[in-house]
Amino acid sequence: MSQLQIGLAIAGALVLAALIAHGVWTSRRNRPRQAVPEQAGAGANSETLRQEPAFEAVMRNLPAAERRASLDALIDVIAHLPLDDGVVSGDAALAAMPATRRAGSKPYAIEGMNDATAAWESPLPGQRYNAFQAGVQLANRSGALNEIEFSEFVMKTQAFADEVGASPEFPEMRDEVARARELDQFASTHDAQLSFTLHTRSAAWSPGYVAQHAARLGFVAGHLPGRMALPPAAGGPAPILSLTFDTQAAMAEDPAQSAIRQVGLSLDVPHVPRSEQPFVRLRTVAAELAASMEGAITDDQGQALSSDSMDAIGAELEQLYERLEAHALEAGSELARRLFS
Repeated sequence: MSQLQIGLAIAGALVLAALIAHGVWTSRRNRPRQAVPEQAGAGANSETLRQEPAFEAVMRNLPAAERRASLDALIDVIAHLPLDDGVVSGDAALAAMPATRRAGSKPYAIEGMNDATAAWESPLPGQRYNAFQAGVQLANRSGALNEIEFSEFVMKTQAFADEVGASPEFPEMRDEVARARELDQFASTHDAQLSFTLHTRSAAWSPGYVAQHAARLGFVAGHLPGRMALPPAAGGPAPILSLTFDTQAAMAEDPAQSAIRQVGLSLDVPHVPRSEQPFVRLRTVAAELAASMEGAITDDQGQALSSDSMDAIGAELEQLYERLEAHALEAGSELARRLFS
C-alpha cells in the first residue's frame, strides 16, 4: 500500500470518527432533559421522586370539594314545595329523586328542611323533612337558562312533588329566563381565565424533568397524566394554579424519551380566593420555572410577556375582584365557583 493510500485511509478514519462523535454529541444535545435524583434534605428524595415518570412520585390528592351550599336566590331559580301533610322521611325523598341532577346544561338540586335542625340540606337517609325546595341554576359557562331548561326543571320538580305529597310553587318562567340572561351577561363580562406558556429555549424537556421542577415549587400530580396543580394554602376545593403538558408524552411507554417543548400554566380567576394572591403566584411560578428550566414565558398567542404587561393584567384583576365582591360573588366563594363553571 502506497503512502498516499495510507494517508487517505487515515484521513477517512478520522473523518468517520469525527462524524460519529458529532452524531453522539448531537444526540445528547437533542435528548430531552431528564429529572435527577434529589439529595437528602433538598426537597423530595430519590426514593419518593424517581427519574421517570416523576409525575407519579408526587401523586397526592387535592383537597376534597366542600359540601354544596344551600340553593341561593342570587344564582338559582327556586321552587318551594310545602308538604300537604306531616313530614317525609329522607329515604322516601331519596327514592323520589330524579335520575339526573341537571336540567339541560344547568345543575339541578332538591333540598329538604330537616325537621330536627331546621336547616336546608340534601336529603339524607334516616332524617325527616317538613318541607322541600327545588332549584336550577340561572347561568353557568354554558350560557343562560332557557325556556326548554326551565320546562325540564318544572317537570322534574313536579314529578318529585307528586311522589312526596307536596304542592310546588313555581316562579314565572318569563321573569326567571330574563333574570338568567342578565346574570349571564354579568358573568360573561366578569369572567377571567389566564394562561401563560413556557417554551423551551434549547433542548426539550422530559415529563419527569417538568414534574420534578414543578414539584419543587409545590405542585402535585393531578388525576390525569400531564396535569399538575398547586394546592391552596387554606385547603380549599380549587387549586391555585394548574400546570399542563402533553398527555401523550406523559403516557408514553418510555417517558424519558418523550420530548416536551412547552408547558401551560393557568389560573381560573373566579375559582381562587383573592387572599391567595393567585396572580402573584402565577408570575412567580412562571419566572422560577423559566429560570430553572431555561424557558421563555409567553401568552397563549405566543407573544412575549413583559413586566409592564403583567403589571397591567394585575391591575385589571384587582378591579375585577372589586366588582365580583360588590355583587356578592367574591372569587373563590361557593357561588362564584358555581356560576363560573
